[in-house]
Amino acid sequence: MSSLRYDARMRLGTFEYDAAFEADGEVVVLFGHSGAGKSLTLQAIAGLLTPAEGHIEIAGRTVFDRVSGIDVPPQQRNVGYVVQELALFPHMSVVENVAFGVPGSRVERHARARALLDRLGLAGYEDRAPGSLSGGQRQRVALARALARDVPLLLLDEPFSALDESLRRTLRAELLRLRAELGLTVVFVTHDLREAHLLADRLAVFDRGKILQFGRREEVFHRPASRRVAELTGVGNVMSGRVLRRLEGVLEVDVSGLVLRVEDPEWRPAVGEGVELALRAERVNLRRGAPEELGASNFVQADVMEEHAYGAGFTLRFAPLGPGPSLEVDLPSRPYEVLGLQERKRWTLELPAEDLHVMRPAPPEEGGGSGVSGDR
Repeated sequence: MSSLRYDARMRLGTFEYDAAFEADGEVVVLFGHSGAGKSLTLQAIAGLLTPAEGHIEIAGRTVFDRVSGIDVPPQQRNVGYVVQELALFPHMSVVENVAFGVPGSRVERHARARALLDRLGLAGYEDRAPGSLSGGQRQRVALARALARDVPLLLLDEPFSALDESLRRTLRAELLRLRAELGLTVVFVTHDLREAHLLADRLAVFDRGKILQFGRREEVFHRPASRRVAELTGVGNVMSGRVLRRLEGVLEVDVSGLVLRVEDPEWRPAVGEGVELALRAERVNLRRGAPEELGASNFVQADVMEEHAYGAGFTLRFAPLGPGPSLEVDLPSRPYEVLGLQERKRWTLELPAEDLHVMRPAPPEEGGGSGVSGDR
């Protein structure tokens, strides 16, 4: 059993914190900007910070409960914890670092440490000093030390942020392999959107001390709960509109004079009510031909106004020829070349109804407003 139940509230100066989520044999990623409350969450789980209220349960055992007065010390919570700085002991060898704090005789502790180092590809490095290792090797040592006490829960606070992308890719794969082999629950903190998408089974989006949305990765990325969640998770097109009419299972929404058909959400906004629409930039289709030749709705003719290359893809900004918002489109390099975007700058954009997600209007403190915004 490697489950986690977390519910905590506290106030630190003017910062108010209130978060709750569960995890069970999966990778839960805590995602958000710096200062949103992600690292604070790990500290509370590990027992390094005491919430004012709440309940924390690890592997079925209550380690904190304000009402009952339970507050298990950090060393007795049986969690592995890796911070960004790693905090390896420079005066100890690699095997001594990993064996530190493991119960049993010296022979037993070193045997456990050597087995973990071998599992992480560090056989032969046992007697090296941490300072003689590369960044990726030190990170593996830190992971081995966190796992050496056979913990059910692993807490990782931006552990790969100081590494180059090739090392990060390798260590992400190592982490997912270890989670599967050891049956771990992992809580992973990052502000890197790509890393969140690659690792998360479930995703908690933090903002200003609160979890705005918690759910399966694809649900959060493609069906954000609000404009703020959409912006934080990199939705390129967030549009304000107003419901014109309701058809069977479909809404017609006016967005800056462009009428779009979308699936009617469960909360069924009224005709005349304001709504927000979210559409990820990679879900916009480029089509040849005029809108009237292609269909009655969800097509708009537009010109490329900006384009930016980034590694294996392009981000394009389109301005409509008639009514409608500006739109962002992401394309991999190969389709960009095959379609001839280098020469042709006028296209018809298709905004698929099934990919347009309807959200409630943003409250004033979240931003809101008209047009398109994105947090890249």
